[in-house]
Amino acid sequence: MAMKLASPTREGATKFINMPSSFNFVWMYSRYIRRCFTGAGLWSQALALDDQTTMHFWGPRNRTAQKPSLVLIHGFGPVATWQWRRQVRSLSPHFNVYVPDLIFFGGSSTTSTERSEVFQAKSVGKLLDKLEVEKLHVVGTSYGGLVAYNLAKMLGQGRVMKVVIASSGVNMTASSNQDIVRTSQLNSIEDLMLPSSPHHLRKLMSLSIYKPPHIVPDFVLNAFIHELYGENKEKKLEILKGITVGREETSNVSPLQQEVLLLWGEQDRIFPVQLAHELREVIAKDVRLELIKDAAHVPQMEKPEEFNGIIISFLRGSH
Repeated sequence: MAMKLASPTREGATKFINMPSSFNFVWMYSRYIRRCFTGAGLWSQALALDDQTTMHFWGPRNRTAQKPSLVLIHGFGPVATWQWRRQVRSLSPHFNVYVPDLIFFGGSSTTSTERSEVFQAKSVGKLLDKLEVEKLHVVGTSYGGLVAYNLAKMLGQGRVMKVVIASSGVNMTASSNQDIVRTSQLNSIEDLMLPSSPHHLRKLMSLSIYKPPHIVPDFVLNAFIHELYGENKEKKLEILKGITVGREETSNVSPLQQEVLLLWGEQDRIFPVQLAHELREVIAKDVRLELIKDAAHVPQMEKPEEFNGIIISFLRGSH
C-alpha cells in the first residue's frame, strides 16, 4: 500500500511522494517528536563552526541566566531527537537545554577527514563557544558518553561543572568489543550499530531493550532502518572505525576533575554493568553510580521518569 504525501517546499510549491504506509508512520512519529521538542521550549538551529563543519542542534528559545545550561549528547543510532524525546520536557524547566546532532547525524556535517570521538567533542565545544555558553553540565549516553567525557576533559572544571555518563563504555577494551560481537551473534560491530536488515535490527533491540517487542513485521523494521539508519551510512561507518577507545587490551581512562554520575541499566547487554563498576574506580575522585532496574542499554527511554529524576537530583543538588 502506498499513499500520497504533500510536502511544501521552501518556495511554497507542493510535491507528492509515494511512500509506504509503514514509512509514513515513522515519518509522522518523527514529526511528533519535533513537536515534543518545540513544546519543551526548544527550537531547531544550525551553525557553521568553521569553514569545514556545520552543526545542527536544538536549543532554548529563551535562554535565562537563572537556569544552568545542560548539553545532552546522543549515542550511535537515530538522531538526537529520537534518543532524548522523553527528557527534554522534564529537564527544560530546570536547565537551558542544548541537544546537538553529532557530526554526520541529523543536519550536522563536515568536510574534515577527522572521525574520532575527540573530534566530535571539539565540535560540540566550538558550538558552545559560538553560543557563548560559559558554564554547563553535560550528559552523554553510549557513544555520546565518550564525547561527553572528552568534552569535560577538554573544557575542564572551569566550564563543565558536572558530568553524567550513561550506559557508555568509556573504559572498554578490545575484548569488550569482541564480547559485544559475540553476544550479538553477528559478524561485526558495524552490523549491530548500523543495522541494514530486520535481522540485524532485532539483534540490536534484543541487546538494547530489557523487554523488546516480540512481533514486529519486517516491513516495519525496514521502514525504521531506512528512516533512522540510512542517512550518511558510509560516513557513520567511518565514525565507528574512528573510535579511539577499545582498540587495546588496557583502558586509558584518565580521571575527570568534575563530579561524575554513572547511570546504567542493570540489564545492559551492550556495555554490561561490570564495566560501570570498573569505570567507577577510575573515572573521578568524586563519582556516584546509579543502576536502574528492569532497564537495559537505553534507560532514558525505558525508565524516563526514574532516569530524569536521578539526573535532576544529581545536577541540582550536592551529594
